[in-house]
Amino acid sequence: MKITLNNRKTSFESESLAVTELFTLMKYTFPMIVVKINGLVIKKDRYGTTIIHDGDTVEAIHLISGG
Repeated sequence: MKITLNNRKTSFESESLAVTELFTLMKYTFPMIVVKINGLVIKKDRYGTTIIHDGDTVEAIHLISGG
């Protein structure tokens, strides 16, 4: 499967991935991440059931705050 992840072409062996599987493969452990697939924001409670397919554009945005 080939996707665009954060503006970079990325390939995976599987044909599809849940958002949580993507986090594991990419070693994304930051607790505050916003995910968009093809421009649609995915709610955090749907990360385990939302599937990323070949050709999708995914944005994983790490939210950081401070003062």
